Amino acid sequence: MTDAATLNATARVRQLTDLTTRLTARLSEESKVFESHRPQDAAAALAGTQDLANTYRRESAQLKANPASVAAASLTDKTALIRATEAFEAVLSRHARAVEAARIISEGLVRTIAAEVNDQRGSPSAYGASGRANAGDGRAVAFNRQA
Repeated sequence: MTDAATLNATARVRQLTDLTTRLTARLSEESKVFESHRPQDAAAALAGTQDLANTYRRESAQLKANPASVAAASLTDKTALIRATEAFEAVLSRHARAVEAARIISEGLVRTIAAEVNDQRGSPSAYGASGRANAGDGRAVAFNRQA
């Protein structure tokens, strides 16, 4: 390989390692926020996390499509990228569990509130003693779960 190819491959691997490390750190912080039951604290950094994740996805796809682009990088740099990717995958798994737990808690709260509102209203009867339809409560509570 030429010196230019080696320099390009090395730069590319180091760039991917840095990107992976930054995304791992961001997801780790978000996981801590979710685990401490304060998902609202993650909202401020959400756009930045999404940008990093999109960049990571795009760069990973490019590397997968053209693995030869990093072939000339040193074994040390490649190993660093592998280690960073392994750490990322571990944190990603933890993050997914934390987000899922927050979702389950939120849905449980919404269901509980909806059930309480429904109980407060009493059970509706369709017709009154006069044979006319009873006036219903105009307020509605809905729980829409999109999986």
